[in-house]
Amino acid sequence: MRIESVRGDQRQVWVLTRRGHDEAKLLLEPKGIRVSGLREKKYDPVTGKLLGAGYDEHAAAVTSTAAELHRAGIGHRLGFQTEIGHRLADGYVQRADLVVRAPDAGVPVLLVEVDRRSEDAHDLVVKLRRYWEWGRLLAKDADKRTVDLVRSRPDAIEGVGHEQRLWRRVYPPTGREGLAPVAFVFADTTEAKVANTVAVLEEAGRRYWAPRRCDFLYEKAITALDYRQAVPVVVTTLEQLQEHGAGAAVWRRLGRTTEQTLTDALDNPDGHALYRAQEARADAEDQRRRAAEREAQRPVCRRCGRKFSDERWEEITVHRTAVRAGDKSVCGPCRADDVARQEAAAEAARLEAAAPPEPQDGPEAKRGRGWLRRRP
Repeated sequence: MRIESVRGDQRQVWVLTRRGHDEAKLLLEPKGIRVSGLREKKYDPVTGKLLGAGYDEHAAAVTSTAAELHRAGIGHRLGFQTEIGHRLADGYVQRADLVVRAPDAGVPVLLVEVDRRSEDAHDLVVKLRRYWEWGRLLAKDADKRTVDLVRSRPDAIEGVGHEQRLWRRVYPPTGREGLAPVAFVFADTTEAKVANTVAVLEEAGRRYWAPRRCDFLYEKAITALDYRQAVPVVVTTLEQLQEHGAGAAVWRRLGRTTEQTLTDALDNPDGHALYRAQEARADAEDQRRRAAEREAQRPVCRRCGRKFSDERWEEITVHRTAVRAGDKSVCGPCRADDVARQEAAAEAARLEAAAPPEPQDGPEAKRGRGWLRRRP
């Protein structure tokens, strides 16, 4: 390695030489660790001055950010990657300053952009838009029907699951709704500039980070938000990370007013979890309302004043059973009494018809009986 520069606080910025870079690639690449591009010395052709001091300051800020995350237990020291490219559909490559993979800390992936106020706030909005566009690209192995649909109607990508998108082939699932999260870390700047930049990000980049209302469920009193098509964006400063630690409540999610820990800032308590709870309550309330309306319409027996049971109500309303329901104004027990009386009367009539005739008394009956006895 060699010393690239010395900062104002006497800290040294070291970079790999070509030999060190080649050895590092052989050592780390088998473990899936990407090595950044080799930093070559460049001199001004006229003055002979070493160029790239801005790169040194920016690289130091990126390294410091990674160090603070690692110190807080967010990411293994070899789990950080720098200058990772994300190729868009038009061929442009959006490079993330730092990619963090810390699943054990609740952060499976985090794309970090470090800004030392060398970029305009609207340039950061453009970066955010590119990450949003990249998150909407389809994977190469997506089925042909889906590809044709998205080509004909670009907005149809919102109905395609993230499993068929390109970003899920590059990064693991985040465990949360939305695309791969992005963090903006501001370094060596003032609080006023940070506030102004964040205000521009919130206003001009709302389309990319803001969730949507579940309008189609408005009648069910659902206030939960839909984060599935949004890029979760958190902001902080390198000074806050160094003073309080990356594990402290120093991260602010765009759209929120308070600072939280990184995992709390990335979570969506008003998203799918709230939706499930509100949906269950709305369904229960809807069932109670329907039950009350049905109970108010339940018929009442005109004979005894009791309400009809569900079976009797169905019996008098269903076409195939209504013809045999008898008096539709009486309840089940009263109808059973009617049936019992009818059956008793029918049984009495049957028994009466089947009984033998009574014997006759009188002269004719006696003469008949005597006549039978006198026959030879």
